[in-house]
Amino acid sequence: MATPLWTPDAERAAGTNLRAFADAVGVAPGDLHRWSIDRPEAFWRAVWDHLGVVGDPGPTTATGLDTGDLLDVRFFPEARLNVAETLLGSADDRPALAFEGEDPTAPGGQRDLTRADLHALVSRLQQALLDAGVEPGDRVAAWLPNVPETYAVMLAAASVGAVFSSTSPDFGTDGVLDRFGQIQPVVLFATDGYRYAGRRHDVTGRLAEVVAGLPSLRRVVVVPEDPTGGPVGDLPADAVDLATFLGPHEAGPVRFTPRPFDHPLYVLYSSGTTGKPKCIVHRAGGILLKHLVEHRLHCDVRDGDRVFYFTTAGWMMWNWLASGLAAGASLVLYDGSPFHPGPSRLFDLADEHAITLFGVSAKFVDSVATAGLRPADTHDLSSVRTICATGSPLSPEGFAHVQADWATDVHLASISGGTDLCGCLVAGDPTRPVHAGQIQGPVLGMDMDVVDDAGDPVGTGVRGELVCRSPFPSMPLGFWDDAGDVRYRAAYFDRFDGLWHQGDFAERTDEGGYVIHGRSDATLNPGGVRIGTAEIYRRVEALDEVVEGLVIGQAHAGDVRVVLFVVLADGATLDDDLRDRIRTTVRTGASPRHVPAVILEVPELPRTRSGKLVELAVRNVVEGRPVTNVEALANPDALEHFRDRPELADAPS
Repeated sequence: MATPLWTPDAERAAGTNLRAFADAVGVAPGDLHRWSIDRPEAFWRAVWDHLGVVGDPGPTTATGLDTGDLLDVRFFPEARLNVAETLLGSADDRPALAFEGEDPTAPGGQRDLTRADLHALVSRLQQALLDAGVEPGDRVAAWLPNVPETYAVMLAAASVGAVFSSTSPDFGTDGVLDRFGQIQPVVLFATDGYRYAGRRHDVTGRLAEVVAGLPSLRRVVVVPEDPTGGPVGDLPADAVDLATFLGPHEAGPVRFTPRPFDHPLYVLYSSGTTGKPKCIVHRAGGILLKHLVEHRLHCDVRDGDRVFYFTTAGWMMWNWLASGLAAGASLVLYDGSPFHPGPSRLFDLADEHAITLFGVSAKFVDSVATAGLRPADTHDLSSVRTICATGSPLSPEGFAHVQADWATDVHLASISGGTDLCGCLVAGDPTRPVHAGQIQGPVLGMDMDVVDDAGDPVGTGVRGELVCRSPFPSMPLGFWDDAGDVRYRAAYFDRFDGLWHQGDFAERTDEGGYVIHGRSDATLNPGGVRIGTAEIYRRVEALDEVVEGLVIGQAHAGDVRVVLFVVLADGATLDDDLRDRIRTTVRTGASPRHVPAVILEVPELPRTRSGKLVELAVRNVVEGRPVTNVEALANPDALEHFRDRPELADAPS
C-alpha cells in the first residue's frame, strides 16, 4: 500500500464528531460505514437523534427498502420539521455570518451578523414575504452575490415553506431566464451590481429584462451592493429596494411552521451546457440530514467553528455551505475574484477569520501551485483543520502541493458528488489516512461501488462507472415539470437497474479510497479502450510550458483519436519539440493509448461558472453541433477558438 500523506493527529482530536457518533451508536469508527449501509434505518435515525435536527421524526424511519426500486423509498414519511429552525439555532450573540467583498473598505464591503442579527433579518423578511402573499410551495428566487442577505432570504423562504432557488449575478439575461423561467417564481430578490477582479458590474439593465421575462412575479426586491446606501442605477417599474420591502416590519420571533420531510426546499440546476438546464427539486429533510452527515462527521465541523467555501450562489456548494449553520458553525463569506487584489486573497481571509474548514476547487489548488505560491511561508493557517477540494479531480501533485506548501498538519479532503444529490458520494474521513490522488472513501449511508458496462462490480484498480446501491435521503424529489418522472429516471436509473448512476468514471483503490477520472460522457475510447481525461491533464499540466489543457475524443478513420488543446505559459511556443515532450510525458506517465494524436494551442478554455471544463461543449463545436446553452459558461466566447480548425477538418463529423 502507498505511504499516506497525512494521518490523524490525536493532539488535534481529528474526527472528534465521528468518534463520538460511533460511540453513541455502539459501533467502532472503522466499522461505521458498513453498519450505515447494512442498517440504514438505524443509521438515519441516529443521524436525526444525535446531530441536532429540530423537529418530530415520527415513528417510521423508512418505507420501501425491500422493493428493490430506489425511487420507492421514503425516509421519515411522518416527520414534521422546518429546516430554517435547525439552521438558525438560538438567537444569541454567537457569530453567524462574516462577509468580505473584494474591497472590504468599500461601503457594504464588510459586515458581520450574529445569530441574533440573522434571526432579526429573517423575521422581517418572513413577515414581508407573507404580506406579499407567499404560500408554501411558492418559489422565491435570488439573483444575488454570496452575501449575508442571500442566506437570510433562503432561511425566510424555508421558514414559510416556500421553495428557494438562486443563481449568481454574473449570469446573463438568457441564463437567468433559462433557469427561473421554468419554475415561475413569485418573488425575485436581485442585486444592483457586483464586483469582480477590481471592476463593478452594474446589472440594473439586465434586471429589467429578467423581470420582463418572468410574468409570474408579484414582487421584485433589489438588495443593493451597499445595503446602507440604497440601489445604484434605475430600477424596473414596481421594484423596491430591500429597506422599503422590510420597512413596515419590526423584528420579532421567527415563526417556524412544521412541514413534511419531503417538502421541497431548493431547486438547483444542472450545468446546462448541452441543453436547457434541468431543474432539480430537493427535499428539505433529506438535504438537512445529508449535509449534517458531511459537515459533522466527514468534515468534523464543530460548534463554534468557522467554515468557508469559495462559491457563488449559482453553485451547489453555496447550499452546502449554508447548512454549516446547522452544525453550530459560523460561515465566512467572500464574493469576488479569489485572486484580487493578489493571489493570496483567500489565505489572507483564512488568517483574518481563523477559518477552520477551508473549501476551494481543485482548479484553485492547481492555480496556486502554477503561480509558485507557498502559503506556508507567508501565512499562519494554524486554525485550519480541514481543507476540502472539489469541482474536478484533485491530482496527486495537487495533494502533495497542499500538504507541502499550504499546511503540513491538515486533513485534506477531496470530495465528489454533485448538484444531482446536493452533496457527496465519496469524501474525506478524519479518522483515516490521506493518500495522494485518492478520495478517502464513501460517504456514510452511501453504498458506493464501481461497475462495468453490464452493471457488474469490478475489482480494485479497474475503472468503471461509479454507482450507489442504496437509497439516500437527498435523492431529489424529481425534476421540475417532469410528468411521471420520465427524465428523472432516465438521468439516474435507466443505465443500471436498481442503482443510482450520475456519470462519473472511477476506480477503487487498495487503500479503500476512490479515484475519479472524470465524467463518463467525457471519457475517451481509442481502440475501444475507455480512458479518463484527468490522467492526461495531470501529465500535461506538469510541464512548465503548459498552463492547462482540455481533451476530447474525435471520430477518425473508424476509431477515436485523442485531441489535446493547450493554453501555454507566457513566452512558450507550441513547436515540434514541445509536442514531442507532451507526447512522451503522457506515454510514460499514463499509457500509449492516452497519447494525443493532435495537439493544438488555444488562448483560453471554456468553463462553467463553477470552474469545470466543458469537454462536451468543445466536442460539439469541433464536430459542428450546436451548444444549446452557452449562458451556462463563464466565458462562452472561448468556444470560438475551437471552431473551424483546419487541423481537425480531415476527420468525419
